Amino acid sequence: MTVEALRERLLGFAKDIRLNLSSVLKEDPSSGLTVKQIYGVALASAYATKHKDLMLAVEMDASTILSSEEIHAARSAATIMAMNNIYYRFTHLAHDADLSKLPVGLRMNVIGNPGIPKVDFELYSLAVSAINGCGLCIEAHTKTVEHGGISKHGIQHAVKIAAVLNATAQALLI
Repeated sequence: MTVEALRERLLGFAKDIRLNLSSVLKEDPSSGLTVKQIYGVALASAYATKHKDLMLAVEMDASTILSSEEIHAARSAATIMAMNNIYYRFTHLAHDADLSKLPVGLRMNVIGNPGIPKVDFELYSLAVSAINGCGLCIEAHTKTVEHGGISKHGIQHAVKIAAVLNATAQALLI
């Protein structure tokens, strides 16, 4: 199943989401994101929604655009952020300086060596962190992608992709 076929399954109450799903997966000159970056963000975001049909549809479309390394990186970003977003959201929300200073002791080597350009992996991680609601991670990944040359419009585009895919998963569940 493709994203277009999945889009057709969205009922009338999700008309806005159906229309947004078409637009966010297209290049937008103001964002500066490449098609590969758009589909990498979309794939990592689809994994973060945990919705099987959405994951399969985005994988189907992304497989014609992304390399195996980029697909692997999207999977890695969704997986490592599933751990990090919980851990760092906890340390942030606990408001306990002593907890924040403790060594994390969790393996996260993929962040340092994702197998694709670092800025792309960070962009995937930003989108997943937005879905998972980790403010500390959102702040860190935003700074990193900006430093890597992604514009504010590019950051917004990535988060819009995450938002629309999350809403798509919700609409499909309803």
